[in-house]
Amino acid sequence: MADITIYTDGAAQGNPGRGGFGVVLLSGPHRKELASGFRLTTNNRMELMAVCVALEALKFEGSNVTLYSDSKYVVDAVNQRWVFGWERKGFAGKKNPDLWMRFLKVYRRHHVQFVWVKGHASTIENNRCDELAVAAANGEVLHEDTGYKPG
Repeated sequence: MADITIYTDGAAQGNPGRGGFGVVLLSGPHRKELASGFRLTTNNRMELMAVCVALEALKFEGSNVTLYSDSKYVVDAVNQRWVFGWERKGFAGKKNPDLWMRFLKVYRRHHVQFVWVKGHASTIENNRCDELAVAAANGEVLHEDTGYKPG
């Protein structure tokens, strides 16, 4: 099974505000781009949603994945293992529990290594994800982020 490289990014105009995510999936000669926009959401939700959607798009369980994100919120939560403690405590007092539960479900199907990259820097594919996320947020088709809770 080929190794898979994923780049993700999320964006929100205002926090909360319109938002979107962008994903680039690479495997051998294959490339797939995903994006979607939302009427009312937050930047952190879009960063995490991008990761969920990317991992859910994988066709084979047990894939070896290197996932690049410019979100310290997401990368540190996994690499520092905080999310597993949050899960044990039922995500009490944590934001975005719906997406963290969705993430953990799909994360456990694969072998995922998270790598933080500096946003808006020289990482071509991360910049492409940002373009996709901003275009989706500015698009005419905006979905409802049903898990977003103000406050």
